[in-house]
This record gives sequence, C-alpha cells and structure tokens, in this order.
Amino acid sequence: MGLRNFIEQLQNTGELTKITKPVSTEYEMAGIIAANGEKPILFENIKESNIPVIAGLVSSKELICRSMGITKEQLLPKLLDAIEYPVAPKMVTKAACQEVTASGADVDLTKLPIMHYTDKDGGKYIASACSIINDPKTGNRNMCFHRLMLKDKNHFVARIVEHRGTDTALTNAGGELDIAICLGNSTAVLLAAATTLPMGADELAMANALEKTDLIKCKTVDLEVPTDTEFVFEGKITKEKVTEGPFLDLTGIVDRTRQQPVIEIKCITHRKNPIYQTILAGRNEHKFLMGMPKEPTIYKEVGKVCEVKDVYITPGGCSWLHAVVQIKKKNPDDGNKAIDAAFKGHGSLKHCVIVDEDINIYDPHDVEWAIATRFQVDKNTIILSKQPGSSLDPSGDLSEGKKAITAKAGLDATAPLTSTGKGFSKVDYKKVDLNKYL
Repeated sequence: MGLRNFIEQLQNTGELTKITKPVSTEYEMAGIIAANGEKPILFENIKESNIPVIAGLVSSKELICRSMGITKEQLLPKLLDAIEYPVAPKMVTKAACQEVTASGADVDLTKLPIMHYTDKDGGKYIASACSIINDPKTGNRNMCFHRLMLKDKNHFVARIVEHRGTDTALTNAGGELDIAICLGNSTAVLLAAATTLPMGADELAMANALEKTDLIKCKTVDLEVPTDTEFVFEGKITKEKVTEGPFLDLTGIVDRTRQQPVIEIKCITHRKNPIYQTILAGRNEHKFLMGMPKEPTIYKEVGKVCEVKDVYITPGGCSWLHAVVQIKKKNPDDGNKAIDAAFKGHGSLKHCVIVDEDINIYDPHDVEWAIATRFQVDKNTIILSKQPGSSLDPSGDLSEGKKAITAKAGLDATAPLTSTGKGFSKVDYKKVDLNKYL
C-alpha cells in the first residue's frame, strides 16, 4: 500500500504516535525518534517548516511486511521473485506527485523539514530519498539511495559512491547528468531502490513486481518517477564538487568528508499537503533498507548447494556485515557449502553463521546457543584472508583509492548428522495454560 494508506492503517490500529508540540529539526526530532524506539511517529508541528514529518515506517520486518500486505514468511520469496521477474511499470499522464509545482526562483529547499541528526554532521541531511537517473550510454534507468546534504535554497551535495550506477552514468554523460529525487515513497519503492540488481535491470520494474507502481514523466527532465511519491526534486548533477560530510553511517560511526558533486534543483513537484518521510540514519530503518535486500541473494546462492530455509542479515552486524543462514542439513558438508555460497551471495559479508532449522535465526540467544553447543572452532570454521570487503567496516584495510580488504569467517553451527540426534537437541517442558492455575 502507499505511504498515506499505511499511515492511516497505523493510526486506526493505535500504533502511530503523534507529536503536536513544536519540535525542531536541529537534533531534537532525531532524539525523539530514537527515544520512541523508532516506532511509527508523526510530527505535526515543525518549528522550521509547515510540512509534517513521518518516521519509523520501515523500522521492523513486521512493519515492512504489513505495509505490503504480506506475512514475514512471504517476504524473502517475494523479494527474490521481484528481483528475478520484474514487471515493467505503467506510464500515466496525471499523478498526485505533480499536484503542486514550484520552479525557478520559487524553488526553496530550506522550507523543507530537513534534519540535523547529530552535532557531528556536516550539515542538514536527507537520508530517505530515492534518486533516479538514466545512463546515456546504455539507456539503462537506475534508482538508488544517495544521502543529500543541504547546501542552499536550490542545491544539494550528494554522496555518490564511486564505480556504482550513478557514478558510471555520470562519467558516461561527461560529468553532468539529469536526476529526479523522490521523497516519501511506498515500501516497495524503498526496497527496490536499496537492492543491487544486475547491470541493466530496472529497480522501478522490481518495485512494480512487489506492488503496483505506476510512473509519470517529470516536468523538466526526461525521467520517470512513481506517481504517488510525496515530493519530486528535478535537477542536474553538476561538475562542481564541494566538501560533503561528515555524516552518521550505517555502522553508527561517523563517515569521513569527501569532495562530492553538487546537485542543482530546478523544479519541485509535490502532493497537496505533502508529508515528509525521514529515517533515522545509522539505526533500524537505515539498516533494514540497506541489508534486507541482500537476504534473497544469499538465499538464492545457498539454495544452489543445499536446502536453505531462511536468511537474516542481523542488526547487530550493522545489517550489512553479519548473516545467519538456516538450512535443512542433509549432507555432512552442507554447512561448509552454505558458508561459501553465502559469501558469494553478498560480497560485503564479513561473518556468517550456519544453523539448523530448529534454531530461531531472529533470536540472538538461540543462535548463540547453537554456537555454544554445536560448534568447534578448530573443526567448523572457515577463515578467508585478504578478501574484498566493505568500506563501512572501520577495522578493514581502507587504503585510499583501493577496494576495502578484510578477513572473513564462516561458522558451521549445525549439529552433526547422527541416527538419533542425541546430545544436540533441546528438551522442552510441557506446555500449559498458566491462566488455569492463577
């Protein structure tokens, strides 16, 4: 369902917290979101803006699933199906996202409730927007996340990761490139933007496979955007570069400053009475959007070598560096094969744990129990040295101008295949209804 429909549902079920007192975008709003445990929250009275702010809509797997009308068990297969079988979106000529238009001198980004997250930030940031570009050389459309630092009334500074889709298209375009930035999106659009697809695949087609996502042409650039997004910022990535950062990253550690491209915004379209969607940088929403789309790719690779049941990119591992993989063990070497496949499924993965199907991979205590009772470090560990890693891992070799290098470890915490299984299974007490005895 769309952003507004999900907000209405949460309000009807009493799960939406509303803040009516005046709140500042300067650190205060971020502090309230964190203090509320990142649960859904709506700020109706912003000191610096007349636009309400929503947060916490994708802060758990349960919320993500409910927003798309599916169960938790259906999520991973649905994501994998959308990745492998995208559906081209329908084009329309009229859309809610273009109900109001501001262009030229009327463009003023400072009127938006853009947040200052922490006192370590280099400025005010948007961390929840999806950017859309076309590569002029290949003709491929690409949608992804770029954090955006507010520069002035009509400019952002974007963190554009080197050698990825936008950076490659920017090079192919000679250093300047049209861009459309969408803020306030459905969960399907957010998940598709966060997913790394094969070269040439269309993230908006993936979004449409997850949930009906119609598109409309932008007003001033030759790009298409989802019809029900709250805001669309139309503009151009320029050749000008300025200092971007520092900013709180996925690991909860402050990322360094870099010279990054300036984006000039020439036109803003939005819905009537728009809602500004934010996520809390470095916390659950950031983590789920970043890491969860890697679960189906791990699932697919592990499924090639053994029977895989479930995959979880864990929040404790920054929702990027650690995974727990649940398998149905049929052969003695299934655990080792699953480890190798997991690293193929997610190149930035640093540590993975393979467990049996009786282990709840969403319960860290249960996973730790499996390691404690079914794992021997000298027999069940695979260690890989000098591997391509993630620039998000501060403990790796992050030499300037080189791909991050790290060591990786896989733990096979599955029980040995025995005829009886004795010694490796938990024994439960009889289940009773305590109300009968109280």
